Amino acid sequence: MPAGSRPRTKLDLDPAVVRTARALARRAGRPVVKLARSHTTVSVERATLRLAGLEGADSDGIPWVNRLVDAVRADAGLEHGVALPVWHAMGTGEHADLVQLAQKAAAGSVTFRVPEGAAAGKAGRAARRDVGRGITRIDRRRKERERLIARIGDPPQRPWIYLIVATGDIYEDIPQARAAAREGADVVAVIRSTGQSLLDYVPEGATREGYAGTYATQENFRLMRAALDDVSRELGRYVRLTNYASGLCMPEMATMAGLERLDMMLNDSMYGILFRDINPIRTFVDQRFSRQVHARAGIIINTGEDNYLTTADAVDEAHTVTVSQLLNEFFAKEAGLEDWQLGLGHAFEINPDLPDSFRLELAHAMLARELFPAAPLKWMPPTKHMTGDVFRGYLLDGFFNLVGAMTGQGILLVGMMTEAVVTPWLSDRDLALQNVRYVLGAAGKLHEDFRPEAGGFIAGRARQVLGEAVELLEKINRDVTHPIPLLGAIADGTFGITRRPADRGKGLDGVVRRADGYVNPAIDILDLSPNVGMGRPGAKRSVTGSPRAN
Repeated sequence: MPAGSRPRTKLDLDPAVVRTARALARRAGRPVVKLARSHTTVSVERATLRLAGLEGADSDGIPWVNRLVDAVRADAGLEHGVALPVWHAMGTGEHADLVQLAQKAAAGSVTFRVPEGAAAGKAGRAARRDVGRGITRIDRRRKERERLIARIGDPPQRPWIYLIVATGDIYEDIPQARAAAREGADVVAVIRSTGQSLLDYVPEGATREGYAGTYATQENFRLMRAALDDVSRELGRYVRLTNYASGLCMPEMATMAGLERLDMMLNDSMYGILFRDINPIRTFVDQRFSRQVHARAGIIINTGEDNYLTTADAVDEAHTVTVSQLLNEFFAKEAGLEDWQLGLGHAFEINPDLPDSFRLELAHAMLARELFPAAPLKWMPPTKHMTGDVFRGYLLDGFFNLVGAMTGQGILLVGMMTEAVVTPWLSDRDLALQNVRYVLGAAGKLHEDFRPEAGGFIAGRARQVLGEAVELLEKINRDVTHPIPLLGAIADGTFGITRRPADRGKGLDGVVRRADGYVNPAIDILDLSPNVGMGRPGAKRSVTGSPRAN
C-alpha cells in the first residue's frame, strides 16, 4: 500500500469526515447531558423506589410509587430527591415497609422532610442499601440471560428476525408469541397499548384490555419472559423479548425491564419529544437514567429514526436520520451502553416510484452500516408507501429484505403485505416469513461480496448524506441564540419537521432542578458502572460486557 494511503471502505468514506461528524455530535450532546445531570423527574424518583422494592397500587389503580413521590413532593419538594425524606421516615420504625409508608402517606398521616447532618447520613446509607438490592437483582438477571444463552444457544444467523404481537390481552399475546418463535422469530416485540406513553404512571398487574397493543406492566413483562424461556428451551435457541422504555415513564419501564430480564427496549433520545409532544428536558433527563439501567442490565436499545421518515421525505431528510443516529450513539455511550447494545434505527421508506429508489435505499443502509460497524442496526420495513395492492407490497418487502442481506443489518423487522393498511392477518405473517427465509437463504451473505463502485451512484449518495449530516451538525453547534443549541434545533423543527420548544410539552411539571445535596442512590451506583461518562472530556473507556451473550 503506498505511503499515506488509507484502507478503502466499501463506500470510500473519508475517516476525517466521520471523525468530524462524531465530534460535532458530542459537542451538540454534551450540554444536554449536563442538563440531564442537573435535573431529576418524578419518573426518575419513582424508578428509584421501584429498585428498592416498592410495588403495588391503591384501590384506584394508582401505583404506590406515584402516591409516595407525590406526598414527598408536596411536603419537602423533590429538589433533594425522594431518598432522604423517605428513608428518614422509615428510620422512625413506625412503618413495616415502603408499601405501608406509601399507604400512610396517601392517607395524609405522614409528613416528610429533608433530614440534615447525621440523620441525613443515616437515611442515605439505608436508601443505598435497599436500592442497591434492586440493582443487584438486575445484575443477577443479566447473568441469568448469559447462562441461558450459553446453555440453550443463540440464533445461528444474523440478522435476527423481529416479529410483533399486539392483541391487547397478555394471555392472548403469549400463545401468539410462542407461535411466532416456532415460525422463526428470534425477537418478539410486544407492542404497547396506544397512548400508554402519555400515562404518568405504570399500570399494575396482568392486563387484558389494551388498544392496538398490550399495556406494558411488570407482571406482563414477567409472564411473557417466562413463556419465551419455555419456547426457547423447546427450540434450542434463546428468543429475545422487546418492549418499550419511552414516554413519561421511561425510567420505570427500563427498571422493570432490567428486573424481569427483557432483552431489548425501544428507547430513543428524541422520539417522545417529536412524536408524543413530551417536554424535551423531561425526555433527556429520563432517557439518561433509563439508558444507564439498560447498560447495567445488558439490554439492547432500539432507536426510532425510522419514524422521522413517516413525517419527512426519506430522500430530502436522509441526513437528519444520520444526525439522530450519531446523537443517539453519543447519548447511549455516555450513559454506559456499548456498541453491541446500539440497535440504531433506520428504514426502507423511499417512494418506490422515485427513479433509483432501490439504489438510494442501498446507499442509506450501507452508510448506517459503515458508520456503526459494531452495532446491531435495526432495519425497518416499508409502511409509508404501502397500499391495498398486496402483490406490490410483497415485492417491496422482498426488496427490503434484499437490502438487509446486501448491507449486513443486525435486526430485521419483518414487513407484511398489508402493513399500515390494516392490522395484518396471521396469514400475512406466514407469507412475510416465507419471503424473509427465501431472501436470506438465497442471498444472506451477499454483503460479503457486494461492493459498489467508488465513483458510482451508491457510494456518492452515501458520501453526500454524510456531508449533509456534518453541515447540519455544524449549523446546530453554531447557533448562539439558544443556550443549548440542540434544544433550539428541536424547537425549530429540524427533526421530523416537528417543532417542540423546550418550555412546552407534556410532563414539564414533572421536571425538577436538583439542589445542592441532592441524593439518589440509584444514580450514584449507576454512575460508577463501567463506561458511564464516555464522550465527556477526559473519559476513558473500559472494556466490559459480552457481545456474544447479547
